[in-house]
Amino acid sequence: MQALIFDVDGTLADTETAHRQAFNAAFAEAGLDWFWDEALYTRLLEVAGGKERLLHYWRVADLDEANGACVKEVIDAIHAIKTRHYAAHVSESGLPLRPGVARLIAEAQAAALPVAIATTTTPANLDALLRPPFGSGWRSRFAAICDASTTQAKKPAPDVYLDVLHRLGLQGADCIAFEDSANGLRAARAAGVPTVVTPTAYTAQDDFSGALAVLPHLGEPHAPDAPDAPINSPVPDQQKGWVDLATLRQWHRHASTERV
Repeated sequence: MQALIFDVDGTLADTETAHRQAFNAAFAEAGLDWFWDEALYTRLLEVAGGKERLLHYWRVADLDEANGACVKEVIDAIHAIKTRHYAAHVSESGLPLRPGVARLIAEAQAAALPVAIATTTTPANLDALLRPPFGSGWRSRFAAICDASTTQAKKPAPDVYLDVLHRLGLQGADCIAFEDSANGLRAARAAGVPTVVTPTAYTAQDDFSGALAVLPHLGEPHAPDAPDAPINSPVPDQQKGWVDLATLRQWHRHASTERV
């Protein structure tokens, strides 16, 4: 195990409610009568990418209008408004990282183990989310960052993982990825990266077949919110309420053995 690769939305932080609210704020500002409630947004998350999600919904709501000549310009404008609302909300209010994320990143850095980001969210969204917990120099904490400005193909395409692996100079089997959704899991696995999944309420019903492990979150030692149920771990004697580097190394060795 030579590197850790993190997805962002839903994985580093539970961001989807903030994204949904930002979409609704953008619709209102643009004078649209659209509104995405939780149930609808959960279904829309099956479509990767904010602009792609907008186009998909538009085609369902009004196919003829969605095929108009100016549809791309309109979607770009709505998405820009949405990004502004999201960045402002997260910058002002902050979103806590999910349990265990900051601890595990700190453990990796103390062990000189590279940590990377593989996401297709925008750089503005990344900065808004990671500046509060890590400071203005947050980018220096990561050995590679690939996002919507560097990779156009959305998950479940493996492109963003392949880009990260190229920057790290590693093969997929050398790393462990962290995802929260089936699309993310498919992208990581297509790049050959063993993957730990920590679902959110929006993705809990996804199919995570092939994941290295599926658990509520990465956990904190002796924390009151540690998972009650044992982690779905491939190594029974490592079932505990949190994930550390020792756990990940054992899982990685197990995955390597399984491949052989």
